[in-house]
Amino acid sequence: MLTLEVLRLDDVWTEMLDSFERFQKTTKVLFKDRDKWVEIEDSFEDNWSLERKREIVEHFTETIKNGGAVVIAKEGARLIGFAVIEAVPFGSRSIYRELSFLHVTCPARGRKAGKSLFLKAKEVAKSLGAEKLYIGAHPSVETQHFYRTMGCVHAAEINERIYQREVRDIQLEVAL
Repeated sequence: MLTLEVLRLDDVWTEMLDSFERFQKTTKVLFKDRDKWVEIEDSFEDNWSLERKREIVEHFTETIKNGGAVVIAKEGARLIGFAVIEAVPFGSRSIYRELSFLHVTCPARGRKAGKSLFLKAKEVAKSLGAEKLYIGAHPSVETQHFYRTMGCVHAAEINERIYQREVRDIQLEVAL
């Protein structure tokens, strides 16, 4: 059974993502060509090292300390997914919070954990005072389909700092 939790500082431990399988094989991405989105072939894989997983756990701690939130999804005692809502509001009216991470471990995909995490992240972001979530989303066709299904649209305001982290990502938003 899937359960969702908002982490507290004392819920975070260094090894919590050690067995998390962040693997994604991409074969097609969306690419903007003269104001039109087109699907193109592009083959690459994403897979986190143990070092990267531990860096993300450190980010959990900093996010919570600074007033953001981390939501986890569990099946029994096993962590199968997480979402991170950053602490700092931004935008011309400070209405955005960034959803910097939303991931489900490879073996648990396809069972609606991502949808549950996303909906909970929206709820938590709203409780933090946000009006919109901002997502620099992976350009893979599957990732973009997920976010479109969840009601995301192209961001009305582009956060240059987030965009520059990964210029291939597609900048999205969703109202809360």
